[in-house]
This record gives sequence, C-alpha cells and structure tokens, in this order.
Amino acid sequence: MHIAIPMSFKIEISNEVKRALLEKRPVVALESTLITHGLPYPDNVSTALSMEEAVRKSGSTPATIAILEGIIKVGISKEDIEALARKPAGSVRKCSRRDLPLSIALKEDASTTVAGTMIIAHKAGIKIFATGGIGGVHRGAPHDVSADLIELGRTPVAVVCSGAKAILDLPLTAEVLETQGVPLIGYGVNELPGFYTRLSGIAVDTVAESPEDVAKIIDASLNLGSSQGGLIIGVPVPEEHALPSTVMNKAVDQAIGECSSQGIRGKAVTPFLLKRVSELTGGESRKANVSLLINNAYIAGQIAKALSLL
Repeated sequence: MHIAIPMSFKIEISNEVKRALLEKRPVVALESTLITHGLPYPDNVSTALSMEEAVRKSGSTPATIAILEGIIKVGISKEDIEALARKPAGSVRKCSRRDLPLSIALKEDASTTVAGTMIIAHKAGIKIFATGGIGGVHRGAPHDVSADLIELGRTPVAVVCSGAKAILDLPLTAEVLETQGVPLIGYGVNELPGFYTRLSGIAVDTVAESPEDVAKIIDASLNLGSSQGGLIIGVPVPEEHALPSTVMNKAVDQAIGECSSQGIRGKAVTPFLLKRVSELTGGESRKANVSLLINNAYIAGQIAKALSLL
C-alpha cells in the first residue's frame, strides 16, 4: 500500500507495520546498511532477522527500512533481506539524506544509513529507531563529519545505539552532538557507551534507568515540536561480549594506520576499518557488534512500548 507524503515521493509500508501504526501500537525502525555494508553473508541475514525478532519479543513491531527499485519500503520481507544480503559488494547504494533522491530517481536498490533511516522513519510516523552505532567525526579529520550527526539535530527520532562507532573520534563526535542540541541519555550508565566497550569516558547529559524513564524524555522532546531534533539513548554492549578498551584501542589504531597507508577514502573507510578490527581481534569485535545490535533492538522495543502507553 502506498502512502503519499509531502516530499512528492511515496513510501510503501508493509501491512504489519501499517496496522501497528494505525492502531497506535509501538513500532521500531531498523536500518538496512548492516545488511549490505556492515556484516558479511550470512551473518547479515541472521542478525537482521534476530533484531526483528528481538523487537517482537519486547512487544513492539519491527520496521526494517530500505529502498528497493526506487521505492522506499518500511517493513521489508525476509525475502527482501535475503536478496539485499546476497547483492555483490558495491552494488547497493549506501543511502543518506543526499542519496535519497538519487536512489529514487534511478530506481535503485539502496540500504539506509542512520540519517536515511531517521528521515524515512519520521515521515512514516515512527518515533524510535534502533541501530548499532552512529556515524561521527573521523579520527585525524575533524572536518569529516557524518551526516548522521546533522540529522540528529533536525529530525525528531530517538536513536537507540551503543554510541558512535569505536573507529571514530568520540570526544569530537560528542562535541558536534552538543552543538546540534542532541541530548545524550545513558541507559543505566553515566558515560556514553564506547560501542565495543561499555564506557567511553564521555559523560552523558542524564541517566535513565528504565524504558519508562526514557519514554518520558522522548515524550517531552516530541511535545516541544519542531524546536527539537533527535535524541541518543546510549545502551552499553552486553557485558559478556564487551571488549577491554586496551585491546580495542590497539586494534583500532592499527586498522586506521593501515587504512591511511593504503589510501582508502570516503565511503570505503568504515567497512574497511570494521572488517580489519574484526580480524585483529580474532572475530571478537564482530561478536560484540552482533550482540549489541540485537540488545539495542530489544531495548528500543521496550522503550517504544512504554512511549505508546503515555
């Protein structure tokens, strides 16, 4: 079913998601970049489906977002996930705000980044979005700022994540978020999670101890209307899969050095670094990544459920 929206393009919402929205039941948006760029096959499929199942277990409805043949889809099927996951590397556009009109006009298949997912989720009426880590400021390149941070400053969607990806400059990322007016909420922790590690040393603006506490903050933000953008709810990686900061810092530093020496730039940087860090940690960082993705989806579902009850 197509639903017309003000930006002169259409969103196709799955029947499951459409029913939940119409009945004002909780819905959680999920991004699709992890399927095409974040994890190798078949881990990408199993993780995407596990995230959807985690949202359902929490009492909410999952809505994985992607663009298929130029049509924005909110709530893609298992078959769609499988098809995207099997696409050859580099054949699917990684779609942020600037890429949306390109993918639509060219009738491409595209996966949505944090920024792209936020835009579409907001247009579809979804208030909560779960992901692994947001983009940020790249190390050694303070002018290389992810569009995710700008989007968080202007699109009113709450993003449940484990902080910014560990390969980034976390202190500068936090400063940009502050400039954009984005509140940092620690879920049971007083520091922003460090993605693979539970803490980053960066203080949050407030600590929320329960889904209900987070829901009240989101509700207050939404009631402020257009004066507010998004929020970050920082959920630490489950303790059993967290990596020591010394191990992670060593692996990230080595991966960044290799990336620079090999002349890798642009959109190729993040996939290279994530893959190399996984190799350097003997696969432990990938386990942590999958664990936090599924955990974040579950907690986002709990928060969405609490928000729906307000």
